[in-house]
Amino acid sequence: MYIQPIIEIENLEHFFGEGELHKQILFNINLKIYPGEIIIMEGPSGSGKTTLLTLIGGLRSVQSGSLKVLGQELLEAREQKLMQTRRHIGYIFQSHNLLQFLTARQNVEMSLQLHDNLSRREIRERSVSMLTNVGLGERIDYYPENLSGGQKQRIAIARALASQPKLVLADEPTASLDKYSGRAVVELMQKLAKQQGCSILIVTHDNRILDIADRIIQMEDGYLSEELIALK
Repeated sequence: MYIQPIIEIENLEHFFGEGELHKQILFNINLKIYPGEIIIMEGPSGSGKTTLLTLIGGLRSVQSGSLKVLGQELLEAREQKLMQTRRHIGYIFQSHNLLQFLTARQNVEMSLQLHDNLSRREIRERSVSMLTNVGLGERIDYYPENLSGGQKQRIAIARALASQPKLVLADEPTASLDKYSGRAVVELMQKLAKQQGCSILIVTHDNRILDIADRIIQMEDGYLSEELIALK
Protein backbone atom coordinates (compact mmCIF):
# COMPACT_ATOMS: atom_id res chain seq x y z
CA MET A 1 0.00 0.00 0.00
CA TYR A 2 1.36 3.41 -1.01
CA ILE A 3 1.83 5.88 1.84
CA GLN A 4 1.96 9.51 0.75
CA PRO A 5 4.90 11.42 2.24
CA ILE A 6 4.20 14.33 4.55
CA ILE A 7 7.13 16.09 2.88
CA GLU A 8 8.31 15.35 -0.67
CA ILE A 9 11.18 17.41 -2.07
CA GLU A 10 12.74 17.01 -5.53
CA ASN A 11 15.65 18.99 -7.01
CA LEU A 12 15.07 21.94 -4.68
CA GLU A 13 17.50 24.85 -4.98
CA HIS A 14 17.53 28.24 -3.31
CA PHE A 15 19.39 31.53 -3.78
CA PHE A 16 19.91 34.71 -1.78
CA GLY A 17 20.78 38.18 -3.08
CA GLU A 18 20.95 39.69 -6.53
CA GLY A 19 23.65 40.68 -9.00
CA GLU A 20 27.16 40.28 -7.58
CA LEU A 21 25.65 39.23 -4.24
CA HIS A 22 23.66 36.40 -5.83
CA LYS A 23 24.59 33.23 -3.96
CA GLN A 24 23.26 29.70 -4.07
CA ILE A 25 22.35 28.35 -0.62
CA LEU A 26 20.68 25.01 -1.35
CA PHE A 27 21.74 22.55 -4.06
CA ASN A 28 19.60 19.78 -5.56
CA ILE A 29 17.79 18.82 -2.33
CA ASN A 30 15.83 15.55 -2.43
CA LEU A 31 13.98 14.28 0.64
CA LYS A 32 10.89 12.34 1.67
CA ILE A 33 9.47 12.24 5.18
CA TYR A 34 6.57 9.96 6.02
CA PRO A 35 3.72 10.19 8.55
CA GLY A 36 4.83 9.58 12.13
CA GLU A 37 8.57 9.83 11.43
CA ILE A 38 10.96 11.78 13.64
CA ILE A 39 13.81 13.12 11.53
CA ILE A 40 16.85 14.98 12.80
CA MET A 41 18.77 17.23 10.42
CA GLU A 42 22.24 18.17 11.58
CA GLY A 43 25.17 20.05 10.12
CA PRO A 44 27.43 23.06 10.74
CA SER A 45 26.17 26.63 11.07
CA GLY A 46 25.53 28.25 7.71
CA SER A 47 25.01 24.95 5.92
CA GLY A 48 21.41 25.75 4.90
CA LYS A 49 19.44 23.86 7.58
CA THR A 50 17.26 26.74 8.73
CA THR A 51 16.70 27.92 5.15
CA LEU A 52 15.37 24.48 4.24
CA LEU A 53 13.21 24.38 7.37
CA THR A 54 11.62 27.74 6.57
CA LEU A 55 10.92 26.65 3.00
CA ILE A 56 9.20 23.49 4.22
CA GLY A 57 7.22 25.55 6.71
CA GLY A 58 5.90 27.91 4.05
CA LEU A 59 7.73 30.83 5.67
CA ARG A 60 9.85 31.46 2.58
CA SER A 61 8.94 31.21 -1.12
CA VAL A 62 10.17 28.22 -3.12
CA GLN A 63 12.26 29.36 -6.10
CA SER A 64 13.28 26.20 -7.95
CA GLY A 65 12.42 22.51 -7.91
CA SER A 66 9.47 20.84 -6.22
CA LEU A 67 8.47 21.00 -2.56
CA LYS A 68 5.25 19.29 -1.54
CA VAL A 69 4.01 19.54 2.04
CA LEU A 70 0.91 17.56 3.00
CA GLY A 71 0.37 16.88 -0.68
CA GLN A 72 0.41 20.58 -1.63
CA GLU A 73 2.99 21.91 -4.08
CA LEU A 74 4.55 25.06 -2.64
CA LEU A 75 6.45 26.12 -5.78
CA GLU A 76 4.69 29.25 -7.10
CA ALA A 77 2.05 28.85 -4.38
CA ARG A 78 0.05 31.96 -3.55
CA GLU A 79 -0.03 33.36 -0.02
CA GLN A 80 -3.51 31.96 0.60
CA LYS A 81 -2.28 28.43 -0.14
CA LEU A 82 0.82 28.92 1.99
CA MET A 83 -1.34 30.14 4.87
CA GLN A 84 -3.61 27.09 4.60
CA THR A 85 -0.55 24.82 4.69
CA ARG A 86 0.91 26.62 7.71
CA ARG A 87 -2.28 25.91 9.68
CA HIS A 88 -1.36 22.21 9.67
CA ILE A 89 2.22 22.80 10.86
CA GLY A 90 3.49 23.35 14.40
CA TYR A 91 6.62 25.48 14.81
CA ILE A 92 9.10 25.34 17.70
CA PHE A 93 11.92 27.88 17.65
CA GLN A 94 15.16 28.17 19.58
CA SER A 95 14.12 31.42 21.25
CA HIS A 96 10.61 30.32 22.29
CA ASN A 97 9.04 33.38 20.58
CA LEU A 98 6.55 33.77 23.42
CA LEU A 99 4.68 37.03 23.86
CA GLN A 100 5.83 38.39 27.21
CA PHE A 101 2.57 40.22 27.95
CA LEU A 102 0.50 37.03 27.60
CA THR A 103 0.21 34.17 30.10
CA ALA A 104 1.21 30.61 29.23
CA ARG A 105 -2.42 29.79 28.42
CA GLN A 106 -2.88 32.88 26.28
CA ASN A 107 0.29 32.13 24.31
CA VAL A 108 -1.06 28.67 23.46
CA GLU A 109 -4.53 30.03 22.69
CA MET A 110 -3.09 32.38 20.07
CA SER A 111 -2.07 29.43 17.88
CA LEU A 112 -5.62 28.06 18.02
CA GLN A 113 -7.35 31.29 17.09
CA LEU A 114 -6.33 30.70 13.47
CA HIS A 115 -8.77 27.78 13.38
CA ASP A 116 -12.27 29.06 12.68
CA ASN A 117 -13.90 25.74 13.60
CA LEU A 118 -12.99 26.06 17.30
CA SER A 119 -15.15 27.94 19.78
CA ARG A 120 -13.63 30.14 22.48
CA ARG A 121 -14.46 27.46 25.03
CA GLU A 122 -12.78 24.74 22.97
CA ILE A 123 -9.71 26.93 22.51
CA ARG A 124 -9.42 27.49 26.25
CA GLU A 125 -10.01 23.84 27.14
CA ARG A 126 -7.51 22.56 24.59
CA SER A 127 -4.87 25.06 25.71
CA VAL A 128 -5.26 24.10 29.37
CA SER A 129 -5.18 20.40 28.48
CA MET A 130 -2.01 20.72 26.41
CA LEU A 131 -0.22 22.76 29.08
CA THR A 132 -1.20 20.11 31.61
CA ASN A 133 0.24 17.44 29.31
CA VAL A 134 3.58 19.25 29.26
CA GLY A 135 3.64 19.53 33.06
CA LEU A 136 2.56 23.16 33.39
CA GLY A 137 -0.99 22.66 34.61
CA GLU A 138 -0.28 24.68 37.74
CA ARG A 139 1.37 27.50 35.79
CA ILE A 140 -1.16 28.22 33.07
CA ASP A 141 -1.62 31.80 34.32
CA TYR A 142 2.11 32.53 34.73
CA TYR A 143 3.82 35.06 32.49
CA PRO A 144 7.03 34.00 30.67
CA GLU A 145 9.22 36.24 32.85
CA ASN A 146 8.28 34.09 35.85
CA LEU A 147 9.19 30.79 34.19
CA SER A 148 12.47 28.96 33.57
CA GLY A 149 13.97 28.35 30.13
CA GLY A 150 12.76 24.76 30.17
CA GLN A 151 9.25 25.82 31.13
CA LYS A 152 9.16 28.41 28.35
CA GLN A 153 10.18 25.77 25.84
CA ARG A 154 7.40 23.53 27.17
CA ILE A 155 4.94 26.31 26.44
CA ALA A 156 6.37 26.51 22.92
CA ILE A 157 5.82 22.76 22.51
CA ALA A 158 2.27 23.04 23.85
CA ARG A 159 1.59 25.89 21.43
CA ALA A 160 2.99 23.92 18.49
CA LEU A 161 1.03 20.76 19.26
CA ALA A 162 -2.26 22.24 20.53
CA SER A 163 -3.75 22.46 17.03
CA GLN A 164 -2.94 18.77 16.47
CA PRO A 165 -0.72 19.47 13.44
CA LYS A 166 0.33 16.85 10.93
CA LEU A 167 3.89 18.20 10.92
CA VAL A 168 6.11 19.80 13.58
CA LEU A 169 9.22 21.79 12.59
CA ALA A 170 11.71 22.49 15.40
CA ASP A 171 14.77 24.72 14.96
CA GLU A 172 17.39 24.08 17.68
CA PRO A 173 14.74 23.39 20.36
CA THR A 174 17.33 22.49 23.03
CA ALA A 175 19.96 25.18 22.31
CA SER A 176 19.10 27.33 25.32
CA LEU A 177 18.53 24.44 27.72
CA ASP A 178 20.79 22.44 30.02
CA LYS A 179 21.37 18.72 29.48
CA TYR A 180 18.45 17.51 31.57
CA SER A 181 15.91 20.13 30.46
CA GLY A 182 16.87 19.59 26.82
CA ARG A 183 16.42 15.86 27.08
CA ALA A 184 13.07 16.25 28.82
CA VAL A 185 11.85 18.66 26.15
CA VAL A 186 12.64 16.42 23.16
CA GLU A 187 11.25 13.33 24.89
CA LEU A 188 8.07 15.29 25.51
CA MET A 189 7.94 16.30 21.84
CA GLN A 190 8.45 12.68 20.87
CA LYS A 191 5.72 11.39 23.20
CA LEU A 192 3.07 13.96 22.31
CA ALA A 193 3.77 13.86 18.59
CA LYS A 194 3.56 10.07 18.51
CA GLN A 195 0.26 10.25 20.39
CA GLN A 196 -1.07 12.66 17.76
CA GLY A 197 0.49 10.77 14.84
CA CYS A 198 2.37 13.72 13.37
CA SER A 199 5.85 13.88 11.85
CA ILE A 200 8.69 15.89 13.39
CA LEU A 201 11.68 17.49 11.65
CA ILE A 202 14.28 18.77 14.11
CA VAL A 203 17.28 20.92 13.20
CA THR A 204 19.92 20.53 15.90
CA HIS A 205 23.59 20.58 16.85
CA ASP A 206 22.78 18.64 20.03
CA ASN A 207 24.37 15.18 19.82
CA ARG A 208 22.67 14.20 23.08
CA ILE A 209 19.25 13.84 21.45
CA LEU A 210 20.14 11.95 18.26
CA ASP A 211 18.76 8.68 19.61
CA ILE A 212 15.15 9.90 19.53
CA ALA A 213 15.26 10.03 15.72
CA ASP A 214 13.98 7.43 13.30
CA ARG A 215 16.42 8.79 10.74
CA ILE A 216 19.27 11.32 10.69
CA ILE A 217 20.13 13.45 7.66
CA GLN A 218 23.16 15.67 7.18
CA MET A 219 23.33 19.13 5.63
CA GLU A 220 26.68 20.58 4.60
CA ASP A 221 27.47 23.49 2.27
CA GLY A 222 23.89 23.45 0.98
CA TYR A 223 23.87 19.74 0.11
CA LEU A 224 21.73 17.17 1.88
CA SER A 225 23.42 13.80 2.28
CA GLU A 226 21.83 10.38 2.28
CA GLU A 227 20.44 9.23 5.58
CA LEU A 228 23.34 8.37 7.84
CA ILE A 229 21.76 5.71 9.94
CA ALA A 230 18.47 4.11 10.84
CA LEU A 231 18.30 4.24 14.61
CA LYS A 232 15.11 2.21 15.13
